[in-house]
Amino acid sequence: MFRTIREDIKTVFRKDPAARSVLEVFFCYPGLHALWLHRIAHFLYRHNLHFCARLLSHINRFLTNIEIHPGARIGRRFFIDHGAGVLIGETAEIGDDVLIYTGVVLGGTTLEKKKRHPTIGNNVEMGSGSIALGTITIGDGARVGAGSVVIRDVPPGVTVVGIPGRVVVKKEKPAMDLEHGKLPDPVAEAIRLVLKDQHLLEERLKRLESASGIPVPPNDLEEARQEIEKEFEQGGGI
Repeated sequence: MFRTIREDIKTVFRKDPAARSVLEVFFCYPGLHALWLHRIAHFLYRHNLHFCARLLSHINRFLTNIEIHPGARIGRRFFIDHGAGVLIGETAEIGDDVLIYTGVVLGGTTLEKKKRHPTIGNNVEMGSGSIALGTITIGDGARVGAGSVVIRDVPPGVTVVGIPGRVVVKKEKPAMDLEHGKLPDPVAEAIRLVLKDQHLLEERLKRLESASGIPVPPNDLEEARQEIEKEFEQGGGI
């Protein structure tokens, strides 16, 4: 048990640069407390002490603002960073060396009493507010961007963003280096393409009108379009 606790504390130091001392980590990390209490609740759950397990899970939620069903299976070196609002369902399975941030949900999509929550592979990282729903599998080393909603299986080693989640980076990258501000935005990219296509059509129409001697009316929306394109270029998306 003490070996596991030491491993958990070392995991915090590896995954959170804000960690300063063992004393701070031991007393001031609710994600760590939630994991320790879950292990006890899971032990009770596996030994058919379901009420005691659920009661401890409920106390865990009250103390840490993190809800982990006692039936969920969690691997080693699991870390919840800034864990407020995290929810992990009963049949969820989480591998080793997984990192999740605040607001992550591993939810179910059916009322049937069977496997209904996601399976998370090893070395997976899930950004703030991301959601995985149903009996899907997120492969080893995959990364899920902040605010994404994943409803289909995710291959190993890719990066997924958007609603619904789409693969935007297909090559493998080292785990635990998810820079949310640098992730591509597929919705913003689609809007950029539409604006570019619209601009090309307008230019062609102007040439046709000019060649035919038809007066070209002023485009009242041109200034607004340029402002939108400028925002996309500066902000990298919406």
